[in-house]
Amino acid sequence: MFCFTSESDINVKKDTMRSYSLDLSGGVENVPVLIENSIPKEAFSSFQYVPENVQGPGCDLDPSAVTLPGCPCGSRSCLPDSCPCLRFGQTYGSEGRLNQQQEDVGYSRPAFECNALCACSDSCQNRVVQNGVEVRLGVFSTKDRGLGVEALERLPCGRFVCEYAGEIIGPHEAHRRQLAQTPLDMNYIIAVQEHSGGERVTQTFVDPVAVGNVGRFINHSCQPNLLMVPIRVHSLLPRLALFANRDIERYEELTFDYAGGQNSSTHTLTWDKTPSGTRTGPDGDTIPLKKVCRCGASNCSGFLPLDLSILH
Repeated sequence: MFCFTSESDINVKKDTMRSYSLDLSGGVENVPVLIENSIPKEAFSSFQYVPENVQGPGCDLDPSAVTLPGCPCGSRSCLPDSCPCLRFGQTYGSEGRLNQQQEDVGYSRPAFECNALCACSDSCQNRVVQNGVEVRLGVFSTKDRGLGVEALERLPCGRFVCEYAGEIIGPHEAHRRQLAQTPLDMNYIIAVQEHSGGERVTQTFVDPVAVGNVGRFINHSCQPNLLMVPIRVHSLLPRLALFANRDIERYEELTFDYAGGQNSSTHTLTWDKTPSGTRTGPDGDTIPLKKVCRCGASNCSGFLPLDLSILH
């Protein structure tokens, strides 16, 4: 995996230590997902925390169902030359860090983890995303971008941080939800488009606005320190895993590119970088397509990415 450092865009608040206490996950994660004490409890009153994807309207498959076959490997850890789960390559290194490489055509290889039906041990190095959050994270209040997430420990390049988990919904439901948004609503729906050979494209829509995990609170940046990789574990429905794309310092805010393109190992979204004009909401309101990006990166595009394919 290629890692990079951009010192000019690293913003670490070493002089201001935030105070944390409550666990946003309610104990369902391996480590508490802490909430900054200054954030009122009401901020999460309409939010249900789930550690992984759940089935939503329009999704025909149960994300928790085990539908992929298991490997026959009886070893402690699987090897790429003998394990069918690793037939596309070894996704992780010996320390569980992302080892995925881009192909010459710009797309990444499919990534499969060993699953519940596999004969290998629970400590197999090809089991990472399924183990859930194992790093200390804090949800805090930003200056001008609502809530955000910061690392409460140093994260080395390639480290798995968390999933972008929520309801997996169908395309018509994604279209309905986006049209129902008001001008003040933020859009959290991510549309993952994967090319699987020829002209075949698989779409997955994930919406964590009401049901989701800590990934829902990670902000966009045009120069992010996380990258998103679709990982398949128990079924063909991908889990949107976020990995550090460089060494991340303690108390540094975590960000990823909502368009899935910047420093990412996979092209996850089809989007219009500078959308313009307006659209009409369900009540006849005129809704602007542009939302200003406040990431502060030197290469900031000025606007948040918008997946226009959901609107069509």
